[in-house]
Amino acid sequence: MSDDLDLLISRADLDGLVRHVDAACDAQDWEHLLQIRASSIAALRTGRQLWPVATLAGYRAALLAPAAWAAQVISDDTATFSLGPLTEVIAQHHTWTDLEPHLAPGPSRAFVAHERVLRGDTIENPDDIETVLDIPLHLEEWEPAYALAVYKPNDARFDPPPIPPTPVEATLPRIPEIIGDPDTDEAVRALLEPWTVASNGRVDVVTVEGDHLGAIAALGPARARVSALTAPEAIAWLAWAGASGGAHGRRRGGATGRFNAWWTIAALAGVLDEWPLEAEDLGDLARGLQWFWWDAFEPTIGWQLQLAVCDPTEGLAWAVRAHDLA
Repeated sequence: MSDDLDLLISRADLDGLVRHVDAACDAQDWEHLLQIRASSIAALRTGRQLWPVATLAGYRAALLAPAAWAAQVISDDTATFSLGPLTEVIAQHHTWTDLEPHLAPGPSRAFVAHERVLRGDTIENPDDIETVLDIPLHLEEWEPAYALAVYKPNDARFDPPPIPPTPVEATLPRIPEIIGDPDTDEAVRALLEPWTVASNGRVDVVTVEGDHLGAIAALGPARARVSALTAPEAIAWLAWAGASGGAHGRRRGGATGRFNAWWTIAALAGVLDEWPLEAEDLGDLARGLQWFWWDAFEPTIGWQLQLAVCDPTEGLAWAVRAHDLA
């Protein structure tokens, strides 16, 4: 089998090497799978463009191999074009208890821990993990069940949270005064950066004095329909968007999506200068805002985030319209 691999590498035979990856996975020959990956990476230095094979082998190892083998690939530079970050892929089928002994200290280990938290794992010694995100290594009571990626050997699903089923047509007011809110504008655009920078998406954000209907009107739709959201439902939408790469961008992963959602809430509440916040305080701020899903009667196509938010205490409201066609 090793001789066959050497021949396929020398010929840069992508089809043959993919079949070799499939055979190694079917046989659960994880040592050979990592050998395919290592040989493909080495061949890159000779001009043989075998990064797709290296990427596939690393992805399959992270997803399917036992923890000791899977942990060897999570810092793989060839994962740039993987279906998702390998720190998220590895977290789908491996518990933190299984992974922890095999993960070297550093950012990748920390991201794996955050991904396992999203899947309900308990991190027994969070202080031993490097700080890469200023959010806790446990879920708060006010957080939602986040919409998580589902990875398979040859594809993946990144389903959004459910769109509210019973929107009500709203009477939009005259456009109120639009005001500047650079912190919220920057936070929302950072949340959705892969949609606009690495894909074909568009993001519009507006801040007004008034309520959520005024904010929606300021984005220019002729008519709209609206559904109220709970704070956890809205957070799930923010985190899903922040984790995603949109239609064509690179996915950032659930841990990053959760952080982006928290950061966006802090921006809306006007407390970024107090970051990092106590988790309980951030939850109170999220619950103190009024959240809405809205649309302009358009069909749901591709990637979509349309939220409106109202701060009744401050008399301010925001609306977000983001689309990226698949």
